[in-house]
Amino acid sequence: MLRFLLRRTLGSLVILVLLTVVAFLLFFGMPRDPALLMCGKTCTPDALANIHRTLGIDKSVPEQFWIFLHGLVAGRDDFAQGPCPAPCFGYSYHTNEQVWSTLMDRLPLTVSLALGATVVFLFVGLGTGMLAAWRRGTLVDKSFTAGSMVLSSMQIYFLGPLALAVLVYQTHLFDEPRYTELTADPVAWFSGLMIPWVVLSTIFAAQYTRMARSSMIEQLQEEHIRTARAKGMSRRYVFFRYAWRGSLIPIVTILGIDLSSLLGGAIITEYTFGLPGLGHLAVESVQFSDLPLLLGVMLFAAAVILLCNIAVDACYAFIDPRVRLS
Repeated sequence: MLRFLLRRTLGSLVILVLLTVVAFLLFFGMPRDPALLMCGKTCTPDALANIHRTLGIDKSVPEQFWIFLHGLVAGRDDFAQGPCPAPCFGYSYHTNEQVWSTLMDRLPLTVSLALGATVVFLFVGLGTGMLAAWRRGTLVDKSFTAGSMVLSSMQIYFLGPLALAVLVYQTHLFDEPRYTELTADPVAWFSGLMIPWVVLSTIFAAQYTRMARSSMIEQLQEEHIRTARAKGMSRRYVFFRYAWRGSLIPIVTILGIDLSSLLGGAIITEYTFGLPGLGHLAVESVQFSDLPLLLGVMLFAAAVILLCNIAVDACYAFIDPRVRLS
């Protein structure tokens, strides 16, 4: 198992390096000059050349890429704004702040949003899915299945404004969503993100309800489940002791993808509720043609996705003994 994880880690590093090459060439190899956006309408050739030197784009693309890689590993001290410690993604064209510092400032909000929504949709989705499989064919099963079909067709840009209009502006049951650091005020942190958690988790919960139900029903047809029942074990014991554990394999796989996507930036949710996370930052970097910031968000999100995939592979061994034996 350890050898397998080492291979996956090395493979992920190779993928990340290749992605870095492609992303850098895509952003910095295109003909549009970002210095023109900063120079203004009264731009002169001398001012444009000075901006090129300040941004470090007066060199060839291969030279820029080599300097960029060196900065990621060892940092850089050739910026006009000052030294940039590793991992150095450069300085933002728009704010003149370090890209890595900006990412770390926005990361806690996105992590709070993603993990909170994950807890909600796992608790609701897995609970209702297992209950539907337990009461297969009954009114409970049909109700949960129909409800999941309806909710999975909803979209965040519809549910978000609807939740704000009903819960905040009309009934005043909740305050307007905002982000407060967990260490500063845990109660304000929880209450400020409650509505975004519910809205973001609604669609996922509906999907996990159907997935958990189908996976559990499939597990109940396995030979080891029938053997356990033939030995006289109760239906409840077999259901919760054996069947649910095997049904988690496909769920964990999808969870790794969903969680990495959420950590990469829940763009629609953050923009709907005005939360300044990584998704909001990605949109801002596009609006201002801030190439270092956009490249930093993209590579950071890619690294998170690869790490989540490795974590999912490691979880397989703890869920299914057959993975450890193989």
